Amino acid sequence: MTGAPDRLLCSAEELAAEADRLLEFTRASAVEGGFGWLDNDGAVEERDLQLWITGRMTHVCALGHLLGKPGFLELVEHGVEALGENFHDDEFGGWYAAISPDGERPTGFAKEAYAHSFVILAASSAQLCQARGADDLLSDALAVHDHHFWDDAAGMTRESFSANWRSEEAYRGINANMHTVEAFLAAGDVTGDERLHHRAGRIVTRTIDGFARGNGWRIPEHFTPDWEPMLEHNRDDPAHPFRPYGATIGHGLEWTRLTLATAASIGGPEWDWATPAAVALAERAIADGWAADGHDGFVYTTDWSGAPVTRARMHWVVTEALGAAWALHHVTGDARWPELFGQWWDYAKANLVDHERGSWHAELAPGNTPAAGTWSGKPDTYHAVQAMLLPRLPLTPSFASALAARPRS
Repeated sequence: MTGAPDRLLCSAEELAAEADRLLEFTRASAVEGGFGWLDNDGAVEERDLQLWITGRMTHVCALGHLLGKPGFLELVEHGVEALGENFHDDEFGGWYAAISPDGERPTGFAKEAYAHSFVILAASSAQLCQARGADDLLSDALAVHDHHFWDDAAGMTRESFSANWRSEEAYRGINANMHTVEAFLAAGDVTGDERLHHRAGRIVTRTIDGFARGNGWRIPEHFTPDWEPMLEHNRDDPAHPFRPYGATIGHGLEWTRLTLATAASIGGPEWDWATPAAVALAERAIADGWAADGHDGFVYTTDWSGAPVTRARMHWVVTEALGAAWALHHVTGDARWPELFGQWWDYAKANLVDHERGSWHAELAPGNTPAAGTWSGKPDTYHAVQAMLLPRLPLTPSFASALAARPRS
């Protein structure tokens, strides 16, 4: 608990109880073939199973097991089996983006770096649980990424391919690279392969010390294959769930935590830039995003001057704000960060936590009432569960590895 904010310490029991509540909500998502998309009441919607959800929920179930919750090891092994069999492309390798609701056939054939990052994360966390099949899954996932996605010359990950890997999308995205950082840090912790940590470091350095610093700490999200920013990309689809136009407030906050975690993992004077950069990222996101239209909450996106574009409030943005505040106080000791953590947690309890039906509302309208413009239902619990674990952990690249290493009470 060294370095944890006093306000967080006072809230630790409350946050732990919310984590338990979220984990109970998670249980219902297990279906034949993987984990399904949950609706507002916690029932699985009749829709294709998504690779990114099955990867995330396998990871969440690993966190549940490492917290000592009964029945979660079985759910981890269910996820590992689904990833190893139902989603896996036995002909060309890698994982399908989506499969049918019964788990029997592929329906989304693209091979996406974003979703593949969650296979690495899930396998890393499952290996810490000593789940059946986790070692093979992690080995396969890292080999696929190394062979197809990692671009060593650029120090970044490629975006997506056709099922047979012969056709590559002419696009590069920061979202996929961000989650690859998380995956590489976790896998490096589990395997002891420092190369993975250093690859994560290359992504963070180019993204934050390069692109973000050069753009007033508003992170460009979309790029050409040569890594030229496309600042007007998706202007006609500004509320896209994965590739919205403009600056994504939540990503500025998420990269804050990942930048600090990467610096803590690799260390050395070459990372002295990381803490002031993380502070600058968070301050820009807060100044642009919090109550930008007169209502509490973070707007989803802004334009490049900082003016709100998509004013909906996404739950995951607040969870990443909590993570950023925790990490910044851990590193800087600045008392404003636990104060902001408390402010944002109070906001989440009042507006996002669904005290009646469970989990968190995925999206709110600008006036902080439940909405479904970009997201429907409550697809997964990944962001919220991780945010609720923060008071239990040191600053670490991997939630699962920190839980596995902590002393048992």
